[in-house]
Amino acid sequence: MDISTKYLGLKLKNPIVASASPLSRSLDSARRLEDAGAAALIMYSLFEEQINHEKQELDHFLHYGSDSFAEALDYFPQPQEFTNLNAEEYLDHLYKLKKGLGIPVIASLNGVSSGGWIQYAKRMEAAGADAIELNVYYVPTDPTLSAEQVEAMYVADLNAVKAAVRIPVALKVGPFFSSFAHFATRLDKAGADGLVLFNRFFGPEIDLENLEVVPKLVLSTNAELTLPLRWIAVLHGHIKADLALTSGVHDAHDVLKGLMVGASVVQVASCLLKSGIPHLKGLLEGLTRWMEEHQYESVTQMRGSMSYHKVTEPAAFERANYMKTLQSWD
Repeated sequence: MDISTKYLGLKLKNPIVASASPLSRSLDSARRLEDAGAAALIMYSLFEEQINHEKQELDHFLHYGSDSFAEALDYFPQPQEFTNLNAEEYLDHLYKLKKGLGIPVIASLNGVSSGGWIQYAKRMEAAGADAIELNVYYVPTDPTLSAEQVEAMYVADLNAVKAAVRIPVALKVGPFFSSFAHFATRLDKAGADGLVLFNRFFGPEIDLENLEVVPKLVLSTNAELTLPLRWIAVLHGHIKADLALTSGVHDAHDVLKGLMVGASVVQVASCLLKSGIPHLKGLLEGLTRWMEEHQYESVTQMRGSMSYHKVTEPAAFERANYMKTLQSWD
């Protein structure tokens, strides 16, 4: 049975990739991920703010609406807290991971603007990155900013990185676009080698005792899987870019669902942070056991078999499913 796959032009031994997380911060834990079966490793993100906090363009995006909320300027870390040393350490660690691992290492750039920080993509390539995952994390709170302008910003970032490097580039995006299928097609035409669905937008929490807005990290659950499942199913076969599913993958059945709707790989992080790195072995064992029981010879044979145009009722991915779900409650 062949469980290998291809993603971003890379031949992977299986479809399970360790997503960007603190587990990539040490060579020891990265090696344990490889030993547990991870087919590739995505490094933790290098943030734009760590590279180029003095750019006026970055300041423009980061402080949308701050004139209305004075405390916003204090909430965001001060420029002196970001140093190029952090970026240099990232590149050094990337180099060590490439030397110490036998699996592909994908670097991660996290930012907003299309400024000079993207030139660090070149340095990631020089440090040995097999590919780059561009993570555009932006919450458009300015009511004067149109959807077209927001989409154009993503395309500009992608174009800038693609022009800077020769290695594959995947774009990790959130789901909050008015016509996601159209936007994904636009990114595909702009040259994205892969799309990672979806970025998780962490919301703020309210501290009722101190009357403050505070950050809160909540790991994903299986319930979040349905959103990327839908859109990967819809996009499979319509775009050339590889599709990666992230968010909500916690067991072998989640992996299987992702592959069946059309994902080339599934990315895991929360389940490893919850259950430990050995959980990866369980995912792979569950995947192969199910494939054997259902007589699948390869991941390629399975991929896309439950996509939008392959299922008997494509309406299950549309409004009809909404109505049917509500009426199913007993």
